[in-house]
Amino acid sequence: MSTDQTGDAESVRFDPRAADSRWQKRWEAADTFRADSSSTKPKTMVLEMFPYPSGRIHMGHVRNYAMGDVLARARRMQGHAVLHPMGWDAFGMPAENAAMERGVHPGSWTRQNIAAMRAQLKRLGLAIDWSREFATCDPEYYGHEQALFLDLLKAGLVDRRDAWVNWDPVDNTVLANEQVIDGRGWRSGAAVERRKLTQWFLKITEFADELAADLATLEQWPEKVRLMQENWIGKSKGLRFRFDVEAAPEGVPASFDVFTTRPDTLFGASFAAVAIDHPIAAAVAAGSEAAQAFIADARATGTAAEEIETAEKKGFDTGLSVVHPLDATRRLPLFIANFVLMDYGTGAIFGCPAHDQRDLDFARKYMLPVPRVVALPGEEDVPIGDEAYTGPGKLINSGFLTGLDVETAKMAVIARAEAEGWGQGTTVFRLRDWGVSRQRYWGTPIPIIHCEACGTVPVPKADLPVVLPDDVTFDRPGNPLDRHPTWRNVPCPQCGKPARRETDTLDTFVDSSWYFIRFASQPADKPFDRAEAESWLPVAQYIGGIEHAILHLLYSRFFTRALASIGQIGITEPFRGLFTQGMVTHETYRATAWVGDGIAPSSEFYWVAPDELETVDGKLREKSTGRSIAIGRTEKMSKSKKNVVDPDAILDRYGADAARWFMLSDSPPERDLAWSLAGIEGASRFVQRLWRIANLAKDAPDGGNEELTRLTHKTIDGITHDIDRLQFNKAVARAYELANAIEKAKPSIARTEAAVTLLRLVAPMVPHVAEEAWALLGEQGLIADAPWPVAEPALLVETQATYAVQVNGKLRETVELAKGLPRAEVEAAVLALPKVAAHVAGATPKKVIVVPDRLVNIVL
Repeated sequence: MSTDQTGDAESVRFDPRAADSRWQKRWEAADTFRADSSSTKPKTMVLEMFPYPSGRIHMGHVRNYAMGDVLARARRMQGHAVLHPMGWDAFGMPAENAAMERGVHPGSWTRQNIAAMRAQLKRLGLAIDWSREFATCDPEYYGHEQALFLDLLKAGLVDRRDAWVNWDPVDNTVLANEQVIDGRGWRSGAAVERRKLTQWFLKITEFADELAADLATLEQWPEKVRLMQENWIGKSKGLRFRFDVEAAPEGVPASFDVFTTRPDTLFGASFAAVAIDHPIAAAVAAGSEAAQAFIADARATGTAAEEIETAEKKGFDTGLSVVHPLDATRRLPLFIANFVLMDYGTGAIFGCPAHDQRDLDFARKYMLPVPRVVALPGEEDVPIGDEAYTGPGKLINSGFLTGLDVETAKMAVIARAEAEGWGQGTTVFRLRDWGVSRQRYWGTPIPIIHCEACGTVPVPKADLPVVLPDDVTFDRPGNPLDRHPTWRNVPCPQCGKPARRETDTLDTFVDSSWYFIRFASQPADKPFDRAEAESWLPVAQYIGGIEHAILHLLYSRFFTRALASIGQIGITEPFRGLFTQGMVTHETYRATAWVGDGIAPSSEFYWVAPDELETVDGKLREKSTGRSIAIGRTEKMSKSKKNVVDPDAILDRYGADAARWFMLSDSPPERDLAWSLAGIEGASRFVQRLWRIANLAKDAPDGGNEELTRLTHKTIDGITHDIDRLQFNKAVARAYELANAIEKAKPSIARTEAAVTLLRLVAPMVPHVAEEAWALLGEQGLIADAPWPVAEPALLVETQATYAVQVNGKLRETVELAKGLPRAEVEAAVLALPKVAAHVAGATPKKVIVVPDRLVNIVL
């Protein structure tokens, strides 16, 4: 605050920078937000998705953590024991990339970033229990993860087998699907190869059915997230049937299986196809150089289903044909196709081009028939054009199925296949087992030793953690662990003979699939204590971006189930409530350039950051060059487009409370928030208003104000429900309404009580000014520890009704009258109003229409 605290309220200003530091130190000294697992209070765990330590927080972090902080602080004030922790998702490729580019160790780069980001987050005044902080790159953390991996291995939930991967032949590493860009490695630019490597898998498919079914129990999750997970799991009911290969040559299997969800369209089949990795493809390629060349070309694409789906559909005609299972007189040509996936269904399909777009594209390319077998009434003779028909209808041109609807036809085909022995109704999942092997250094070492005599041998738990060696170099492509002899080469734990460690590390999604359990319980001798963990779990409210709606959440759900299946924990769903917040966006700014000017040598424009701009004669210009600026689209803040706002600069100028208030107030939290200078300045003004209100309330004369008291209790009730529903923008609007009423009210006890109540209600949102004002008013202790206000039910009942008063249908006056007032008393009160009396002018009304508690219309 300013030095003059004795002047009138308008002259006193709140100093956010001094207050932020002062109260953050007070909370830390008092250990205010340390969670107590032994507490008998109701327990609530509030968790935001922990950040990757990239070096700086951004405004998206501010919004995410401010939301969780409001809920955590409110629950504390409402009498809950609250666990609100923070950690770091610290393993992964970015640190390894930094090591290659900057010549630093991934560990030191990561630790420096953590220190910087921790300091930034602390400036926000978050109610975090920092005593539970950890990074996933801590050996204490990943050592426990290794122990859990061995437990799952012992239970049969870990598998090691060959799998096709994206291989970069220059960097000598497996690439994730997102690291393959236009068929090339994102770093090396080399053409990616599909290579079969021995990989470790977690058997998520064993839980596929319950992962899908239990989505219905997650009532506090967004419907769109549940739908995304349901589609990813991809439960499909259909027919698994056999195709017989006609006159199969020696070495070629005489038959193969196909799974289809559309058995009703079998009469529309015009070809069959197998994946490039299918045994039939291998058998054909063994005797055909052309087939070998086709398969090699197809392997040049990535393994992602999305990439394969959008690639040009190509096929190799094997010269073989298969017998149609419903019509033994028909033969279908057999292709090897680049769009058939070996890891979905059986790796083989029948093509029905009239009713599947992918099959239609393939059929048009290779001039195959497109027989229509499903149509709406009256459209039986409409040919298929460039788009396959996938809608409802009746079967046509389909033998015994003709005239049936689609669902009935499916059941009829399945019944015949089972009766005749060439097929079986079955259910399959799109979900594949989770491949967790990564050929890189900066990750959790897989605790396995390979011995020629004993095979794969688990590292004894007494020898955990298997710690990453520090003395590695990144001067050559590939995994440094492969070329570290003293770390890699070890004796076998079983026979003592020379052996070698597994040099693959775990996918970083494994690290984040159980971190919430470790937050809840942190014993030194085991991953977690079951009873303590269960006292906090499931997480009451989980908050994070929609980009993690599928894999991270799905893997966390699986991992919790896997641990439950081996008796280590008694819950199956880790997150009771889930909220996916919108992004923080900002205008983009471009300066025009010319080729070769040294600024943008190969483009016509370049991006300019907001702090590099100035306004000259009403026009935006770049400070350093004076070039005119074009305002582009408002987009998600990103470093590449330079439309980021530095949180430190905002905190320096406006303070933490203004930043928090703006993030909570400007739009519904599930929608994107457009950053604006006007918005943060408006938030700053409200912080100052709260300080003025506290000053107004210091000295209150006797007297009440029933209207203000009722509004206060309505505000308590409304903001309580708004925070429960994470509707922070609505809570902000209610706070504004009460603030306005307090400022307009005359000094009274009711005004002072309203001001104190307002401070308690907004304390979770703007905690620093709330603490400062609480102390100013002489209240005891910290406002963070104060009880949450409770609305009196009697004061929530409306006792007054606002009547619109019309004369001959025209509005002439409004009046407040007691609710439920008898009709005669309403008429008398309205006719006595001066404005109404002037319009009636002594005339006797023809009639008076009264709508109780709403309207009076005097007809003259």
